[in-house]
Amino acid sequence: MDFLFVLAVGLVAGTISGIVGTGSSIMLMPVLIYEYGPKQAVPIMAIAAVMANLSRIAAWYRDVDWRACAAYSIPAIPAAALGARTLLELPSHIVDISIGLFLIAMVPIRHWLANHQFKLSLWHLAIGGAAIGYLTGIVVSTGPINVPLFLSYGLTKGAFLATEAASSLGMYLSKSVTFQRFGALTADIALQGMIAGSSLTFGAFIAKRFVLHLQPELFRRIMDAIMIAAGLSMLWTGFS
Repeated sequence: MDFLFVLAVGLVAGTISGIVGTGSSIMLMPVLIYEYGPKQAVPIMAIAAVMANLSRIAAWYRDVDWRACAAYSIPAIPAAALGARTLLELPSHIVDISIGLFLIAMVPIRHWLANHQFKLSLWHLAIGGAAIGYLTGIVVSTGPINVPLFLSYGLTKGAFLATEAASSLGMYLSKSVTFQRFGALTADIALQGMIAGSSLTFGAFIAKRFVLHLQPELFRRIMDAIMIAAGLSMLWTGFS
């Protein structure tokens, strides 16, 4: 029953993230923490995120902007490994509280970035990749920051979904290798991550047909609600 619950939430999360480009980790992470605890949930989610991003790349592979992906990924990959190593040194309740505060804080930050409508260059993507990569190693998911970053570079719809997924893939692979290197990614945890990731994968392909019909305002409301709800859930777990 635990696996079925994770799969059900993962399918919904994969479908929504396949439409809006992010959010699968935010939605699935509270369930994984409830089922497995925060220290195990983070590497499980890393494996699931690798599979989710691979599925989005497969769904939109013709639209990947490889220059933008390279500019972002080259600094982001080592930064994610450093962040994951930092995470392993933190107490579990600090992890919960940090994730919760981060998710809630992303709501006003995302609005501020969107309202200012910055036009970013490849150099901006590289700087953002380094900072976001390190944060991704610590707080599970920084997809809500990636959204305005890649949109401000000029990517939309399929190009945005494909390039954001390709750029995030390297970070999550780096994070997973770091967890394995320091003993946090066992065979059982990897299997649980693949189970969760399989549902995210199916969701990404279900979502493809809905992408062109999603209104921007609906996307913003969905992401704000998800981030606030998930953040409050993390804070409740951390302080309880």
